[in-house]
Amino acid sequence: MGMFDNIKEAMAARGQAKKMDAMIAKITAEYANGGITVVAKGDMTIDKIVVEASAYDEVKAGKPARFETMLLNVVNGALKKAREAVQATMMREMQAAGGLFGR
Repeated sequence: MGMFDNIKEAMAARGQAKKMDAMIAKITAEYANGGITVVAKGDMTIDKIVVEASAYDEVKAGKPARFETMLLNVVNGALKKAREAVQATMMREMQAAGGLFGR
């Protein structure tokens, strides 16, 4: 394989990586429990947190640690779902491309 072929292959891989990044950026995953809803994005950031009034009952009852635990569990649940969605998307794209390097 010549130098030109190596450059061509590297450029194709770079284009595929950019395509994958764009696809991952569009992924969102929602997880809800106990009146708390979290939406995580494919880049493992949190897009949105919604807390219903009923979820504050633990805090009002003098148990803020329970609310914090619920919030933490919901955030982690949303991130886990986002990670799984990213992995599934990557596997699907790799299979469609004929493997890791499209062969």
